[in-house]
Amino acid sequence: MRLLLVEDYEPLRKSLAKSLREAGFALDVSGDGEEGLWYAQTNPYDAIILDLMLPKLDGLSLLKKLRSEGNQTHALILTAKDTLADRVVGLNSGADDYLVKPFAFEELLARVRSLVRRRYQDKNPDICVVDLRIDTAAQRVWRDQEEILLTQREFGLLEYLARRQGQAVSRADIWEHVYDFNSEAFSNVVDVYIGHLRRKIDRKGKPLLIHTLRGRGYSLGILP
Repeated sequence: MRLLLVEDYEPLRKSLAKSLREAGFALDVSGDGEEGLWYAQTNPYDAIILDLMLPKLDGLSLLKKLRSEGNQTHALILTAKDTLADRVVGLNSGADDYLVKPFAFEELLARVRSLVRRRYQDKNPDICVVDLRIDTAAQRVWRDQEEILLTQREFGLLEYLARRQGQAVSRADIWEHVYDFNSEAFSNVVDVYIGHLRRKIDRKGKPLLIHTLRGRGYSLGILP
């Protein structure tokens, strides 16, 4: 899943970026509102974490601009502005959640994961695809009763396919939601990681779950 973090305070921005990437998210980061707006207008993020007091363009103006353009990406305001009036204004401006600094990272992470689930209209943190179970909170995967160990990149790819199980998912869609601007781009990177997943997920004697759809991309599930 791919996030955008817009936060101008550099120590917090670096700390959050490190922690969110360690939690398995692809992440783009900006320190000012104008650049943050450009990122949000350019990429299909699964959620945005947004400070309010930003240079060049404040967070509320950024958010209102996105909503006026029809951008429905779920946004969490992360700010030191803690009055009731501040929270009301933030939520009424189009935010989906509001968290006051200082905060516990575990709470921020839980709120972000909740927004991602809402993005895919699924409130259950566990995703089941036939006999494959994915615990998105703990980032653990089982097929039947056997646990499958995945790298963070492999898990991110599997979660995105699982969020769209049964659908044709193009390579471009996968790149936009599983990789960020810091990712090394080469022509067959998606195919390589699909191959890694296949070797771990598709087992002899079990139904094949990862399918290549010629000209359309990939699908996770049982083909009709």
